[in-house]
Amino acid sequence: MTKKGIVLLACSCIMLTVCTPKKTPQRIHLAGKTQGTYYSIIYYDEQKRSFDTEIQDLLKSFDMSVSLWEPNSILSRVNRNDTTVILDSIFIKNFNVSKEMSEQTDGYFDLTVAPLTQAWGFSAKKGNDSLTTLIIDSLKQLVDWRNVSIVDEKVVKKNPYISLDFNAIAQGYSADLVGEFLNSKGINNYLVDIGGEIVARGNKPDGSQWIVGIEKPAETKDSERKVQIRIALKDKALATSGNYRKYVIRQGKRYSHSINPKTGYPVDHNLLSVTVIAENAIKADALGTAFMIMGMEKAKEYAQRFQGIEICLIFENENGNLETFASAGFSTLILD
Repeated sequence: MTKKGIVLLACSCIMLTVCTPKKTPQRIHLAGKTQGTYYSIIYYDEQKRSFDTEIQDLLKSFDMSVSLWEPNSILSRVNRNDTTVILDSIFIKNFNVSKEMSEQTDGYFDLTVAPLTQAWGFSAKKGNDSLTTLIIDSLKQLVDWRNVSIVDEKVVKKNPYISLDFNAIAQGYSADLVGEFLNSKGINNYLVDIGGEIVARGNKPDGSQWIVGIEKPAETKDSERKVQIRIALKDKALATSGNYRKYVIRQGKRYSHSINPKTGYPVDHNLLSVTVIAENAIKADALGTAFMIMGMEKAKEYAQRFQGIEICLIFENENGNLETFASAGFSTLILD
């Protein structure tokens, strides 16, 4: 179009987009010792960050809160009835979930089982080499999750000789905490393994899933570790409880570390390993312990009461051979 001899040209603007090559996430593997066991953490990060120091500090703080093996931990001081101790969020979380799990499992999981685990030699203190029925019966009087509470940020006990044990839940919670830390850093694809308590989130960069192995029950604590079942795990947590590696031998008889709070004695049944998949590791850890103490039939029954969990039980049949029971949802995850 022209106006007064001037030609007007329509102007067309073209946007040029510069394509930036997509960064390839780097695989980071952190490993070390914590809570008397190992930790292995794998994650993928485009920024190639290592959080080794931060995670070590987190796990040290965790030990100083709920470890029975650390004499100055909050838990150890609570068990000594130290009235000056200040509870932190880690302790309170462990306590509250332990109370919840104690109630929901009808006391097969019990956070006050410490007097029994100590007497049998499964704690920082040396066990009693001359345990009698009378001693066990007297210690059982101290074991009842309903006799402890937190009031005004203080642990209140109905009997001052009551003591707490978070060993059957703390390891799982520490895996959850490491996962929460990675989430806070924008890491969405990771596998956290703390002594066999596992949290898996997302996938590997190529889209493949996290593969987790479940150990075959062994003859002794020093036997070679072999994988019996492999499963694919995504956005879930897993915990395995077994009675074949942790034990004591008294007068020639082997006793499992799984103590039944109701009887005061280590379990003696054909269930060798329990694996629980749940939304978080603290719940999977607690339920794995409870189901192991219950034995085969009760474990199956109680597992149906909890929504969102799957179980795998490895047991010894009447012929002495290993057999496996897996819930329907668990079976769909098995690879082999």
